[in-house]
Amino acid sequence: MKKHFVRLFFAVFLFSRVVFSQEKIVEKTDVQGLYKLSDVVVSATKTQTSTIELASSITVVDSAEIANRNSANVFELLKNEYGISFTRQGGAGTLSNIYIRGGNSDHTLVLIDGVEVNLNSDPSNVYDFAFLSTDNIQSIEILRGPQSTLYGSNSLAGVINIITKKGAGKPNFSLLAEAGSYKTYKTSLGMNGNITNFNYSVTLGRSESEGFSAASERYGNFEKDGYVKDNISARFGYDFAETAEINVFMKYNNSKSDYDQFGGKFGDDPTYVFDQEEFSFRSECKLHLFEGKWKQKIGASIFRNIRKYNFDVSEYNSASSRSSYDGRKIKFDWQNNFNLIENHLFTFGLETEKEETVSEYYYFSTFFNSVSLFPQKESNTFGIYLQDQFKYGQNTFGSAGIRVDKHNKFGSAFTFRLAPAYIIWETGTKLKATLGSGFKTPSLFNLYDPAFGNPDIKPEKSVGFDAGIEQFLANDMISVGVTYFQNYYKDLFGYDQNYKTINVKKAKTNGIEIYFTTKLIDDFIFKLNYTFTNAKDLSNGILDENRKLIRRPEHKIGSYVSYNFSRSSNVNLELIYVGKRDDLIFDNTTFTSSRIKLEPYLLLNLATHYQLTEFLRLNLRLENILGTDYEEVYGYATPGFSIYGGIKLSLNNL
Repeated sequence: MKKHFVRLFFAVFLFSRVVFSQEKIVEKTDVQGLYKLSDVVVSATKTQTSTIELASSITVVDSAEIANRNSANVFELLKNEYGISFTRQGGAGTLSNIYIRGGNSDHTLVLIDGVEVNLNSDPSNVYDFAFLSTDNIQSIEILRGPQSTLYGSNSLAGVINIITKKGAGKPNFSLLAEAGSYKTYKTSLGMNGNITNFNYSVTLGRSESEGFSAASERYGNFEKDGYVKDNISARFGYDFAETAEINVFMKYNNSKSDYDQFGGKFGDDPTYVFDQEEFSFRSECKLHLFEGKWKQKIGASIFRNIRKYNFDVSEYNSASSRSSYDGRKIKFDWQNNFNLIENHLFTFGLETEKEETVSEYYYFSTFFNSVSLFPQKESNTFGIYLQDQFKYGQNTFGSAGIRVDKHNKFGSAFTFRLAPAYIIWETGTKLKATLGSGFKTPSLFNLYDPAFGNPDIKPEKSVGFDAGIEQFLANDMISVGVTYFQNYYKDLFGYDQNYKTINVKKAKTNGIEIYFTTKLIDDFIFKLNYTFTNAKDLSNGILDENRKLIRRPEHKIGSYVSYNFSRSSNVNLELIYVGKRDDLIFDNTTFTSSRIKLEPYLLLNLATHYQLTEFLRLNLRLENILGTDYEEVYGYATPGFSIYGGIKLSLNNL
């Protein structure tokens, strides 16, 4: 199947070259301002750069797409993107993971306004997308491949950078109310604007749902698992002059969810409750000196996550448990961009980070009792990096960088990245490649947990390579590309016979990403992508067809169509196909696992809105229109056909 898709792509590519060979690429933007095939992004180089001049595999979900798709959660927006696979253990409010290019979910670094939000209170430092609302979000940048040279730990597979809205114009107030399937309700109140040199953007939101059983009903589970969540997002900025500004970002989430302990038979647990509180704050100052030849950004951020899990004796469970995990991360960073030599932009940065965590775990049953008290521990990391963005002539662009991180426990980690691109402007063709390395520091749990910790473990490491070609056609109204990627992971964390954490696992992922985007007709956008992923566990030192990494589909297709019927109405249709993938069946009576193949599935979603008046907009969203019965994780349920509708009241220019 992989060969079939590759042949199909090159047939389209060659045909397009013949048809549009006389078109010259001049400007990489949509003149109507509705859609961009070539966006300006920050994530790839930490400087504002057009994607046409980047070798990195990066895509952007912009504000127009976010508004048109009406999605309540960022997790839903990411599912259609190429190179990404996903899992959720039940309905909204349950554990939601993203995997980039077959890497582990904890190998993706997630940033919100520059704050690293991976959970250092979690043993794996994974980020849970369950409650990340789309409220107040301007754009999402998805950067694939190892990125530790600029971002340090946790970015072995890629980076997801989320940017909130900056206030602009006269004061604007908005009120959103939505209701739908599973007794789901959402409300949000927002205001933003600009007063002289001061800008502000604030959103308050609440959502709740009765939900459905996280453990699938097909195995005899019927107890509903709902959630309730409150969130606040705020951004403030002040421009002192054209050469100086200060920005402050704040985000707060408080949620409560019903969980099930297991999927499959006897998974229901009406007593299992998960509480989470999350807070992030960042302030940063930007200075432009010597007519912009030296640009500085000085930042400080704090992120705290508190998680509590509780369950009692129930029909299928003879045990009870109480546990809590409290993690905190404090970071200071200083970035310097030097534009001193023509065609070279040097970026030099310093970062220092302190992590703290404390936890307690109590488990009581008729068979045994267990208590694990994790006293407060901390780690410190200092990083320094250097990058050169270069340009040779009018055709060659690229970047090269190195980084050294010093950890107070395991020592130093060295990473690098090289990313050249060559553009043939006459035909609109770009050739690109990247080579880089990544690492992930052991979590405080890995290092110090009384039962599982090991103070002698080393960081996880990765080396990744990709190469591809992109073609821009018809005055930038068509974009098509193919990229081959390959990643090696080593020293991945596992456990010995005494359940101590050790560096034991190895893995390899490789595959192909193909995308096609067009806007040949005004007000019409069509996107199609295909991802082939081959993800293997190499811990035994050999390729074994039976040791595929679980929950990574070999084949995934995403498609998105958006059409503006008029200035006041839009409809968009989304299709997602996920192929077969391996998973594990856990027997909660024998506490053993065995492998199973999850069946492929097809999802069809539709969203539309109508601007009834200048102030009032009507929204409608239909999910899983085909009523597909499928599993993302064995034994756990997924939503059936769902419908959500709402109204948005906007008071502009007050």
